Amino acid sequence: MTVTTSSARVAAATARPATRPPNRMRAWAVRAPLLPALVFMIVVTQLPFVATVVISFFHWNALYPNARHFAGTDNYRQVLTDPDLRASVWTTILLTVTVVLVSLVLGLGIALLLNRRFRGRSLLRTLLIAPFLLVPVAAALLWKHVLYNPEYGLFNGLLHYVGGPQPDWISNTPLLAVEASLIWQWTPFMMLILLAGLQSRDPEQLEAARVDGASDWQIFRHLTLPHLRRYLELGALLGSIYIVQNFDAVFTITSGGLGTANLPYTVYQSFYQAHENGLASAAGVLVVIGSIVIATFALRVVSSLFREEVSRA
Repeated sequence: MTVTTSSARVAAATARPATRPPNRMRAWAVRAPLLPALVFMIVVTQLPFVATVVISFFHWNALYPNARHFAGTDNYRQVLTDPDLRASVWTTILLTVTVVLVSLVLGLGIALLLNRRFRGRSLLRTLLIAPFLLVPVAAALLWKHVLYNPEYGLFNGLLHYVGGPQPDWISNTPLLAVEASLIWQWTPFMMLILLAGLQSRDPEQLEAARVDGASDWQIFRHLTLPHLRRYLELGALLGSIYIVQNFDAVFTITSGGLGTANLPYTVYQSFYQAHENGLASAAGVLVVIGSIVIATFALRVVSSLFREEVSRA
């Protein structure tokens, strides 16, 4: 009996190495079609980023190429201490927080309305999604010329019809003008995420709460909001990733003037107007780092949502 067992173990041990190469070959066969895409992504994204990081440690003005020299962390120190650059960082934070919070609140309200059954709901939902599908530059041009223009814009036309004032919206409230256009464009995105969250609620739990005498406000406060917490976090994080990097609205509506220059626009000014390659690269690296931090939290929220759905299934 012992001899038979030991011989079986020896046979199994000698058989295992023979099965490993086919498994490895199968694994490589599965991964091989992804290699060209991986190489392409590295060449297009990672190598330029590494070059940007290297340039950010140099004093490098394109107008004086022979004066280029290593500067250490001077460019990063200037980005964090220069008053104009610090103002652009503050503008970026204020713009991102305002747009994300307002679009989340509006998106939640619209999602609650669209979650009810009524005639024409599908058509209305499609129309409400349309602003998010517009090209960002086209949306900014729409707000600048069709709505904000003091001479022929829609807002002043309505005010003129009721005998109201004729303000210059962009000059009087520049940052608010940029924020309004971004809120209009990002509210449908938040609405879609929150509507998906509303439709994933357990109907039996809602019915049990109504049978127990809970009001609509109590159901919303104690059941709906806790259920939507992950979806609210996901919408806030994804929106922040894109709005932190927003350039189109600022460039198109105000051209970065009147205190609306955010960090991406400051990078554009430093690189294309001042030709400060090193300073612009340092600011760009900080934008990328901030986006990576936000994206990390977003991926954690997405993975937790997937785990919850799997556990329910």
